[in-house]
Amino acid sequence: MEELFAPLRVGKMTLPNRLVMAPMTRSRSVDRSVNALTADYYAQRAGAGLIITEGTQPSVIGQGYIDTPGLHSAEQAEDWRRVTDAVHAAGGRIFVQLMHSGRVGHSSLYPDGALPVAPSPIATGGQMYTPDGMVDHPVPREMTLEDIAQTVEDFVSAAKHAVDAGFDGVELHGANGYLIHQFLADGSNQRTDVYGGSVENRVRFADEVARAVSDAIGPERVGIRISPGSTSEGISESDPAELYRTLIRTLAPYNLAYVHIMEFGHRAVTELVRAEWPGTLILNPHKTGTEAYVSPEIALEVLQDDLADAVSLGSLWLANPDLQRRIRVGGPFNSPDAATFYGGDHRGYTDYPMLDV
Repeated sequence: MEELFAPLRVGKMTLPNRLVMAPMTRSRSVDRSVNALTADYYAQRAGAGLIITEGTQPSVIGQGYIDTPGLHSAEQAEDWRRVTDAVHAAGGRIFVQLMHSGRVGHSSLYPDGALPVAPSPIATGGQMYTPDGMVDHPVPREMTLEDIAQTVEDFVSAAKHAVDAGFDGVELHGANGYLIHQFLADGSNQRTDVYGGSVENRVRFADEVARAVSDAIGPERVGIRISPGSTSEGISESDPAELYRTLIRTLAPYNLAYVHIMEFGHRAVTELVRAEWPGTLILNPHKTGTEAYVSPEIALEVLQDDLADAVSLGSLWLANPDLQRRIRVGGPFNSPDAATFYGGDHRGYTDYPMLDV
């Protein structure tokens, strides 16, 4: 397992190991703000080479789920500061994931009752949880050119708030069927202007966001997450290989801190991105068998096969605050409690036991 504990340069940071904590929505942010419990949760996991936070909306209209945090005001940045201070005091490094949900949202989330926005007026076909039960995602409002320009600025503003809050960087969420992904995928993007149609046009929004955020806070502080072949939230891509080859070649000149792949079984596209991307690659690998979660053995295999430079793990980090120590000594590992993944209090959040060593 020693390969997992080799240092790695990411941007201007040197990670002490190659075990990344993947972003995981936990829905414990009342009034779109984080709190002391959030700080405890992330600080407990500061042994990760890098922590990537839960998806955090860059604007009010970017929210897609109840009780998720924002980073679109100075007050929210101040709340996040207690999280970054706690992680840094524990010796960790932390990026915030900026996630605009696009059409994955509902009018009940927004103070003015607006429709969610998207590249095209096409609903996900899915539903959202509310305290009153499940509701259908509505047909979103198609974004105007002014909306698109404003959303790019919203990402920039959130990234600046992230720096003010003490984050080491930001990850742009371009995966899992959310707004950037909605522009990339031809199933959700049926525009006929410069943001739709050809692959080059469909990567334009991701390109503009990445370039603007990099210009604002420095490319060494910016990563992007992608999920080639994903069908999450009703997404569909007719040619993932062509799409992601074009995207990666477009982003490569910016010297971003990393690309982060959420793998959905399309190993050939992972290999393509690995070959095309000149910088650091983080992989959240697809489970190949009956495993309940991505195991340390799978993580090690990723590095040994040179598929990536680091490996992100989700549920194992959720259930094992001291995961890096447990991997070093061969376990044992706590099992994650799915009943406490979303919402609630400290139970299933900050009360997973650590090794008594």
